[in-house]
Amino acid sequence: MSSRLTSAAFAACGILFLLYPAIRPWGDDAAAMASTAWVAGHAAAMFGFVLLGLAVLGLHRLLGDRLSVRAAVMTWIGAGLTLPYYGAEDFGLNVIAQRSLRDGAPALMELAEQFRYGPVALTMFASGLLLLAAGTIMAAVAVWRSGTLPRWSGTALALGFALFIPQFFGPYPLRIAHGALIMIGGLWLAVAVTRRDQHALSEHDGRRTPETRPDSAIA
Repeated sequence: MSSRLTSAAFAACGILFLLYPAIRPWGDDAAAMASTAWVAGHAAAMFGFVLLGLAVLGLHRLLGDRLSVRAAVMTWIGAGLTLPYYGAEDFGLNVIAQRSLRDGAPALMELAEQFRYGPVALTMFASGLLLLAAGTIMAAVAVWRSGTLPRWSGTALALGFALFIPQFFGPYPLRIAHGALIMIGGLWLAVAVTRRDQHALSEHDGRRTPETRPDSAIA
């Protein structure tokens, strides 16, 4: 995975995690879950998780150390455990809510609660988010130790994913702020990777041996 793709993945991932709470309706009633915004907001998060995995894998390709490969493995496993819950939350609850509104049967929404708080689903979801937090923290430490990227450039993203579970219990403005934190983290790493590439290119150009000019002929 090239540096450009890694930078783009970090940037897009960050933006998508801001769009997630910004688009998602505030509230968990049938009207919110049945809306197009519910589907779009959760889809943004799902694409964000996929791009995060690709971005951390690209970071390992740049750094090449053991810690960054562990970060990539943790992130991929975490995303794999998290995405099924988000998929069901997005598409499954949307269908249940639409049916509930269409049939005038609010009791159907009890199915949503049974899914969301089912022990297996909830355990997979929480485990996935914890692994994503661990993976991004490892990535931040790898960046700190690298010597080729700004030391602090991985911290905002790691903090954002470390706070992913707590932010669910906060008010709507806090969830928007959390999305903004992840966006800042993604963009910060995207810029750091791009500048690293530019610096490496300028160093390479500076080391090129200048062409030897022929001595002037003596008349």
